Amino acid sequence: MEKKTILIIEDNTDIREGTTEILELTGRYHVLAAKEGRSGVDLAITHIPDLILCDIMMPELDGYGVLYMLSKNEMTAHIPFIFLTAKSERSDMRKAMEMGADDYLTKPFDDLELLNAIEVRLKKREQIGDAISVKNSLYLSAEEQDFLLKELVKKSRVKVFRKKQVIYEVGDSPVFIYFLLSGKVRNFLYYLDGRELSTDIHVEGNYFGYQAMLLHENYSDNAEALEHAEIALISKEDFFELLYRKPLIADKFIKLLSGNIREKEEQLLGFAYDSVRKRVGNALISIAEKTVDARVEDECVIRISRDGLAAIAGTANETISRVLADFKEEKLITKERSAIRIFSIKNLKNIKQ
Repeated sequence: MEKKTILIIEDNTDIREGTTEILELTGRYHVLAAKEGRSGVDLAITHIPDLILCDIMMPELDGYGVLYMLSKNEMTAHIPFIFLTAKSERSDMRKAMEMGADDYLTKPFDDLELLNAIEVRLKKREQIGDAISVKNSLYLSAEEQDFLLKELVKKSRVKVFRKKQVIYEVGDSPVFIYFLLSGKVRNFLYYLDGRELSTDIHVEGNYFGYQAMLLHENYSDNAEALEHAEIALISKEDFFELLYRKPLIADKFIKLLSGNIREKEEQLLGFAYDSVRKRVGNALISIAEKTVDARVEDECVIRISRDGLAAIAGTANETISRVLADFKEEKLITKERSAIRIFSIKNLKNIKQ
């Protein structure tokens, strides 16, 4: 039978060592020990024990503080927690139970009392373990999803791409999902006459290349670095392993995919019905909204080359120069060396055809 891990947090050396000896002599438990609260919390988070025995009165961080900190951590919140208390502290046990403690033992306790308390709590833990596992796998907050994905990014290989360097091309088979750590990347297609049409722009913190991966298709467009870029390459195997363990991660990418489809539909409608002026304005807005949260910031600075802007708006470089000059006269934007300052995203959205 696999040994259960018990964490003892106790500042009294005799009690800590005596309890450790009792548990290890049974042959059923692996014991971790901490002599004060802070190191106990660290051990609990690092090792995720099956049960915790914790003294109440300790220097720096007492038992109540330990229970509070562990109850706020998703990984440790459901660990059975038993307080070790002196007789004089029994009046405080209501507070402990209200905070979420599972049981308490009054010092001095005998071997049988200790072992019975642990066995009862471990059995109850096993009974609800399956329900907890199901709940954890079926629900993930946005913060938890982001945390798991960031952990995936951390373990991925990082590659540096130079400006104009190709990341993937139409027809390539997807091997990675890409996460942009710094720089900018664009997706684009070629017209029959060789001109380019940008279909998306990615900025720091964006995932891209996942559509083909999720649909099990080859890439339907090209991707290249608009400027020096650092990109984390998330392997197909690691990505799908995470989806298997946490299916709701897929929900995040489905929402991203839906947003991309909606954006491309609006882009195509714009090419069909919008004036060049409106298309250039929409291109600036698209880049701005990927750079800042437009619900919070109305003014922003974006960096995009004239060629890149022309490819997004589906027009010629000369037209871009003329329209930007018009926007500058109307005090919608100003040029700042290689950047464009948009004075008001809201006003830019309201420009007339």
